Amino acid sequence: QVQLVESGGGSVQAGGSLRLSCLASGFTFSTHAMGWFRLVQGKEREFVAAITWNSDETWYGNTVKGRFTISRDNAKNTVYLQMNSLKPEDTAKYYCAADLNSLRLALDLGHDYRGQGTQVTVSS
Repeated sequence: QVQLVESGGGSVQAGGSLRLSCLASGFTFSTHAMGWFRLVQGKEREFVAAITWNSDETWYGNTVKGRFTISRDNAKNTVYLQMNSLKPEDTAKYYCAADLNSLRLALDLGHDYRGQGTQVTVSS
């Protein structure tokens, strides 16, 4: 059974930091690209970041570039999202996703698996 379980969300003041984690199981994590997306109710899903299976390439959405960093630890089946300089507009439900095709993930064209998400709330 495939599972992607996000954690690390919470409430923080603007300018603060959070680190999200996504623990994967039920599939071969080390062969899949991983990504983070976010969703605000009433708005379209927004691509946040993606990373290739071996971490040799990363992509970021324009709104988070320079503030967020995606990384992964294949030994721990975990992908991370370090979020710095948070802004109120970063408030959203963040979820991780996995796909064998890193470009499909990075271009937000779909994904094989996704988690249930973790809420991030940034207050001004």
